Amino acid sequence: MTTAPPAGALRRLSPNLIVDAIEPCLAFWVDRLGFTRIAEVEHGDRLGFVLLQRDGVELMLQSVASVADDVAPLASESFRASLYLEVTDLGPIRRALEGVARVVPERRTFYGADEIIVRDPAGNVVAFAHRPG
Repeated sequence: MTTAPPAGALRRLSPNLIVDAIEPCLAFWVDRLGFTRIAEVEHGDRLGFVLLQRDGVELMLQSVASVADDVAPLASESFRASLYLEVTDLGPIRRALEGVARVVPERRTFYGADEIIVRDPAGNVVAFAHRPG
């Protein structure tokens, strides 16, 4: 099996969560989890795109309507994602997510990570993990 060399170095991965509406998601990502709004683009009378950042982690939110206008072949697609974020301490995350339903109870995995798994307001799964030691 032959592997072709990469065309260039990868510099960054920026997940873009496609959501029905951005505004309800901001309470989760900004208010609860402390992300900062770096850039935003309106789409009609609502937000169509927002770039969020925290501790070197970048996350984009884009509305379904904005995607439909920007990349028409994706207009009829459905979107859901699962994000796995390693953190240095689950304590602040646990406090920030008080009242948010868990997908499963907080747990320690077979590979030794402590995890809190929730859904954001758009239904995307977000797992926060800490590896003690």
